[in-house]
Amino acid sequence: MKMKTIDGPAIVYCEGAFTSANGKTAHGLVRFTERYEVLSVIDSQCAGRDAGEILDGKNAGIPVVASLQEALKSAAARRKKPLTLVMGLAPDGGRLSDTARDHLKMALLQGLHIDSGLHDFLSDDQEMVALARQNHCRIRDVRKPPDKKLLHFFSGKIEQVNCLKLAVLGTDSAVGKRTTAWKIVHGFREKGLKAELIGTGQTAWLQGARYSLILDSLINDFVSGEIEHAVHQAWQNEKPDVLVIEGQGSLMNPAYPGGFEILAAARPDYVILQHAPKRLEYDGFPGYPLHPLDEQIRAIEVISKRKVIAVTVNHENMTVQEIAPACREITVSTGLPAFDVLTNGASGLIDLLQPMVKS
Repeated sequence: MKMKTIDGPAIVYCEGAFTSANGKTAHGLVRFTERYEVLSVIDSQCAGRDAGEILDGKNAGIPVVASLQEALKSAAARRKKPLTLVMGLAPDGGRLSDTARDHLKMALLQGLHIDSGLHDFLSDDQEMVALARQNHCRIRDVRKPPDKKLLHFFSGKIEQVNCLKLAVLGTDSAVGKRTTAWKIVHGFREKGLKAELIGTGQTAWLQGARYSLILDSLINDFVSGEIEHAVHQAWQNEKPDVLVIEGQGSLMNPAYPGGFEILAAARPDYVILQHAPKRLEYDGFPGYPLHPLDEQIRAIEVISKRKVIAVTVNHENMTVQEIAPACREITVSTGLPAFDVLTNGASGLIDLLQPMVKS
């Protein structure tokens, strides 16, 4: 039986990017979302294949199709009516291409709502707004900055939160932090413990994270306060055993130096560090070599006075046979246990973390 979703059936737009890091929003939605029932993904370069098989070698029952018309035909064949086209692209700078804009206009003409996490706000585009009005559609810009009257300054109330808080940070952007964070949440839930994700980006919101903020939509003065508020609200409302905070960027990424505010404001008990062993340069920035793993661990621990307790591995550009040796090498070089939770599941990591849950 299908889980009831927040916003119903949807098509994910990811033209030309499903096999790249720029498709990470689509990847997240294919792997897991409580907000939508994903019917298909649009990317003409991968059409005819299953989205889950492309990502993880496992059939997800989500076809990749070449166009919006093919997506609508596929949905009709399954007696499904999509309600929303979700922008699954996350390009550098969050800008909307002319090709994508044309596809979104076609979606509005078909009566589909549009959800977008880009920095180019569709609700500021008068042509798009007029098309949406004419066709009774909603445009939702997830990254649009919230009204300042609704935002929070850091207050210190984070000190009241007495459940286990884990931050999943990364050695780079687009390295799999959010996916690992969800795997940890679901792993704790499978053990009968109450766990919540604190989402910090647009994709987590699109996946249905109930307690979330979109860090790069905020004025800097409010970032720490919004992180603190989301964590405190989740603790106050849900009384969880565990809160898992999704990281952003990395401490040393030249363009996305996220992470410090999460350490400072969420004040996690421990950090789990996501790392891609085969990645040599920062995502999207040739000539900027990735800082060594041990340096990144030291930087986190010096800044936060919190321990990095485990390393989780992104196996991009690795064969299955290379994963276990890479994990062993990380353990030898850092003294930390290493896990590939996407390939092997989160049970080993959960076994490590469960004794730290506060009674």
